[in-house]
Amino acid sequence: MTNHTFHQFPKNFFWGTATSSYQIEGAWDQDGRGLSIWDTFCRQAGTIEDGSSGEVAADHYHRWQEDINLMSELGLNAYRFSIAWPRILPEGTGKVNTPGLDFYDRLVDALLERNIQPFPTLYHWDLPQTLQDRGGWPNRDTAQAFGEYACILGERLGDRVNYWITHNEPMVMALAGHFLGEHAPGVRDPVAAFATAVNLLISHGYAVQALRDTSQAEAKIGITLNLAPVHPASDSEEDLRSAERFDMVINRLFLDPVLRGSYPVELTKPLESVFPKVTTEDLKLISTHIDFLGVNYYTRNVVRHDPDFPFVQAEQIHPQGNEYSQMWEIYPPGIYELLTHVWDKYGKDNYPGLRLFITENGICVPDGIDFDGRVRDERRIRYLRDHLKYTKQAMDEDVPVDGYFVWSLLDNFEWAHGYQMRFGLVYVDFKTQKRTIKDSGRWFARVVKENGFDF
Repeated sequence: MTNHTFHQFPKNFFWGTATSSYQIEGAWDQDGRGLSIWDTFCRQAGTIEDGSSGEVAADHYHRWQEDINLMSELGLNAYRFSIAWPRILPEGTGKVNTPGLDFYDRLVDALLERNIQPFPTLYHWDLPQTLQDRGGWPNRDTAQAFGEYACILGERLGDRVNYWITHNEPMVMALAGHFLGEHAPGVRDPVAAFATAVNLLISHGYAVQALRDTSQAEAKIGITLNLAPVHPASDSEEDLRSAERFDMVINRLFLDPVLRGSYPVELTKPLESVFPKVTTEDLKLISTHIDFLGVNYYTRNVVRHDPDFPFVQAEQIHPQGNEYSQMWEIYPPGIYELLTHVWDKYGKDNYPGLRLFITENGICVPDGIDFDGRVRDERRIRYLRDHLKYTKQAMDEDVPVDGYFVWSLLDNFEWAHGYQMRFGLVYVDFKTQKRTIKDSGRWFARVVKENGFDF
């Protein structure tokens, strides 16, 4: 006989899903929306693996009511979505596009009517192309424009939104977009990458201040970082040092300034030739007090020494014999390791009142509709269950996690991979836009209803 333990979550725990504007909305040229850097990037030959774009995506802009019905059917009490900056300010600054604001106004109201707490993210990588033409994120003016944009949203939605997220994964915007060139705007320049990393966080500070000034007093404001434990491939001194450097670039480059008001000197000193000058005032702005930290977790990083790789002298490896999704190693203990590490090193005694959310966790595995109309995605169920188990383990050790958001509600446009990767709890037939709740969605609905699960 197998013994099962029921993992009960706190009474007011948030159970949600996460999406982003460019990945699901479509309607790229409707109702006054301006161009984004992803519209431009997708039109360049060879940038997207299947040659697709987010011009239609999951057509959420027209089907948002159906999608809220799906959330309600799943029993969700929270929904994390991003707002498309080009819908609000087609030129990046200046004249507000009222139809764009109206769309998110209706969305927020409809969510609240269903008792679903909206968690809007101000920026999930779709910078207005007009701002890119003026220098983009390496230009400090873009950070100030972001503060203006945040103020507009706070004035329109701040009376009803209780939770705001400024940025999603600034590390990806900086490194994938400006160092590796794999994401929009497709730049390969270390100076631009580190300037972007700093200016994104400066813009976060401006946005927090703007939202505090324009939102209801009880509103909570945070930022979402994609974080990952970094493990050395061996116990050799070289691998250990490479792992430390890798950790500084993907984790501490963002955690330290936001939560400690400083950059790790072990990182900035060797990078003097490419790292921008950061003033005391900049650091004060970057570390403007936040209420919560959003943590996106998918996998760990295992690295070994590579003297030829710039700056970090490390390369990622993929350990043999482990299970992998279409994109990453599946490593559930990493979410426990990450949560406990962040809380012990940055929260706990160092940042009074800080709360944590798992703002993204999910997996892409091949799935499809079977003969009877079902989508049997057992691997996704196993992935979510195992990660929730380790999340609860961290919570049982007093790590203050207040919510868990599955990436994603819908199958969507997965950036440079196009439509080849499916992350959704809901299957989307991109030819007909028909939605089908997968077995994982049904499983997650039971978890939400019971506020816990058996393991």
